[in-house]
Amino acid sequence: MRRRPPPRVRHPRREELKKHLETNGISAALHYPLPLHLQKCYANLGHKAGDFPNAEKSASQCLSLPIYPELTDAQILRVVEVIKSFFVK
Repeated sequence: MRRRPPPRVRHPRREELKKHLETNGISAALHYPLPLHLQKCYANLGHKAGDFPNAEKSASQCLSLPIYPELTDAQILRVVEVIKSFFVK
């Protein structure tokens, strides 16, 4: 079975959204805080900040949401409602 990456959302106020989720008991993580071209293991390729602006923007805005086999429909709806409430406040 192929392993799938966690579901992600993007928002320019990612840190605020993450805090809002966590305040409401929902874990969220930054699985990809740096784009590949800026990671130390790829430094030998010689890329620098600004070389891949779309990747850099995505890395600065992506937030991974909870996912696991036992996640119920009710829990998924709760995540959705909490995210929606972030935009209402």
